[in-house]
Amino acid sequence: MQKSAKSYFAIGLMSGSSLDGLDITYCKYTKDVGSEGQANWSFELLHAKTAALKHWELQLAHMADYSEAELDKLSKDFAVYMVEELNHFLFEYKIKQIDLVSSHGHTISHHPEIGKTCQIGDGQTMADLLGQTVVNNLRQRDVDEGGQGAPIVPIGDKHLFGDYQFCLNIGGIANISIKLLNGLIAFDVCSANQVLNSCALQLGSPFDKDGEFARNGSIDKGLLQKLNAFEYYQKVYPKSLDNSYSKKLIAKINSAEINPQNALATYTEHIAVQLAKCIETLKKNLGLNFSKNTSLLVTGGGAFNSFLLERCQSYLSIRLHIPSAEIINYKEAIVMGFIGVLRLRKEVNVLASVTGANRDTSCGDIYNPKLNKLD
Repeated sequence: MQKSAKSYFAIGLMSGSSLDGLDITYCKYTKDVGSEGQANWSFELLHAKTAALKHWELQLAHMADYSEAELDKLSKDFAVYMVEELNHFLFEYKIKQIDLVSSHGHTISHHPEIGKTCQIGDGQTMADLLGQTVVNNLRQRDVDEGGQGAPIVPIGDKHLFGDYQFCLNIGGIANISIKLLNGLIAFDVCSANQVLNSCALQLGSPFDKDGEFARNGSIDKGLLQKLNAFEYYQKVYPKSLDNSYSKKLIAKINSAEINPQNALATYTEHIAVQLAKCIETLKKNLGLNFSKNTSLLVTGGGAFNSFLLERCQSYLSIRLHIPSAEIINYKEAIVMGFIGVLRLRKEVNVLASVTGANRDTSCGDIYNPKLNKLD
């Protein structure tokens, strides 16, 4: 019997490393507390939309080269852009009830080894313009505690997508989370759409639709061997990737001087190999047992790449599960909204078992309109 329930209506904002748009979600998150005292979270995705990045796409691709003063201005400008798109969204869907806006913003740099991570989209600017409570800077507190600050989506995998032992997101960077009896672990697998899209651009397309370019290309075995030898794959979790890592891979591909179609075939195979390798390593090291019903939830833009999924499935002993298009497209933004709700409740929203931090944390800076940042 249900004892009590508390619901929150929250906006989630996410600009991912694929640079394919600003994802906006409006969800109802509900915490049910049963008669035994157990708590269960659920969500209802009420509305969702992806806004075009417009001129921001080029700027975001090169912001790592900007000075601190330039980044401060651009952070405020990006906040204005997000507010403009969010206001269009609120008007279009006639949304009135909002408890908070939780914004991931866009990652410009991520260097946890020196204690720094930067996501632009100034929180106070957003709160003032929206007249709403805003939560942002969702990674820094974990980094301050010695963590990777990534991945942060696994808190949603734990509470909102608990039916799946494995959750894989194939975005600009592919990351995976694995539920264990005593907790949850997660890490970045490899660069994904950042590299694939770079190769597709050489063929006049922003991405490889359904993986058709790759399907009709040939794998360069020498290049594949070099990609698989990159140092990141030798590291043990917790571990995470910065966007600059994709640039190293793209440079390695370009230096091979093969045609873009073969490059796509080779890198698609590389993603499949690395996913299978990490799952088999976990199976061996953690003693995981898979049944024929064990499934891996796949989201992110890569879930629409049918050839990539075929190559992944060919290496795996577990079944890939592809959810609805809404979940594929908006899972990360849904979780960003949830992270904001947990922060408002002062509850754990980033897991030390995932990031390697000294402790679990409640990450995020909270801003109210016309007020200073709250703790």
